Amino acid sequence: MAAPVTEIRPVNSRRDLRLFLDLPYSLYRDNPYWVPPVRLDVAHIVHPKKNPFFLHGDMQLFVAVRGTECVGRIAAIVNGMYLRRYDDGTGFFGFFEVEERFETAALLLDAAGAWLRSKGLTAMQGPANPSLNDNAGLLIQGFDRPPSVMMPYNPPYYEDFLLRDGFEQVMLMWAYYVHRKYVKFDRLKRGANIVRGRNPGLSMRTLDMDRYESEVAIVREIYNEAWRKNWGAVPATEEEFDKLASDLKRVVDPRLAFILEMHGKPVGFAVALPDVTPAFRHLRRGRLLPLGIARLWAGIRFSTSRDIRLPIMGVLSAYHGRGFDVLPVLETIEKGPEYGFHGCEMSWILDSNHVIRSLLVSIGAVVDKKYAMVQKPLTPKASETEVAQEHGDHAGLQNNR
Repeated sequence: MAAPVTEIRPVNSRRDLRLFLDLPYSLYRDNPYWVPPVRLDVAHIVHPKKNPFFLHGDMQLFVAVRGTECVGRIAAIVNGMYLRRYDDGTGFFGFFEVEERFETAALLLDAAGAWLRSKGLTAMQGPANPSLNDNAGLLIQGFDRPPSVMMPYNPPYYEDFLLRDGFEQVMLMWAYYVHRKYVKFDRLKRGANIVRGRNPGLSMRTLDMDRYESEVAIVREIYNEAWRKNWGAVPATEEEFDKLASDLKRVVDPRLAFILEMHGKPVGFAVALPDVTPAFRHLRRGRLLPLGIARLWAGIRFSTSRDIRLPIMGVLSAYHGRGFDVLPVLETIEKGPEYGFHGCEMSWILDSNHVIRSLLVSIGAVVDKKYAMVQKPLTPKASETEVAQEHGDHAGLQNNR
């Protein structure tokens, strides 16, 4: 009896969307480090009417099915804001999950590449879910520890599969970890005193939750300007940033969210988040209903986690090179223990960001995890139909919108 054929098909039905959303919960069921996401959150991210990314972007989801079993998934992604800025023909892939079988991974990547080629794109980069302003990066070191809040996790064999498929690393990203027991506070404090002495108009305040919307607007403006020269940086639209801020409002601790001001004008910011990922282990297959919400909030309330993550920090480019970053880093690490947090992950840090990486190493931070973005050219092929037949691939090019 012939073995079942692996079929790659676009997600154009509720049934296939359910397969797409459900796959990670079975794929990682025996992995003690994977943190299950809230299923509804992922459903909203890939839904054109729920995610403001679709105001400028496009996405096609695919699933790999063998018999009745889903064995892989991927999203082919067009990021309109990225193309508007770089105009380099690069599309993206994301939400990549697959069984430990290279042939299945190759079929999924072929399907995503074919769809992106149909959109006139010439390269594919990822993983991005769906952009670098969201959960992004391929974990390549640190598999024996759970990810921090809003960070990705994947098995080690993904890197091998992607490299075998022709991808190359285009950027490394690092997660640094610092614990109050080992941080060199004296060095940090000396640096902070020097910065204050050289900039007498510099001050720092905490986030005002009573003016949350206007504070978010300040952070968005600084973020887009401060990050604009970073590798791969794409401005977050007002709608995208507001959606993220709304999602984070329940977990933001204003005591660990800071606005830097020069003579009363906002010039920088830093926002640390409590690592609530242990609470998500209480969810069953990522579902909030019927009892998931209660389990989630009970998990957050009684979590034994004593860590925070500093995911975003920025200073206006006019003030770069003046050491302003030292102030929120010191405040986060120094004040965190007062609120029950003893360790802090700084992530992710671009490999090219030598200033921040040197600062973190100098104060006693250590590399905890390593991530990468990978890319390959989308070589034009004579006939996508011939490619599909060669692989037994039933992927179509329909748009799931």
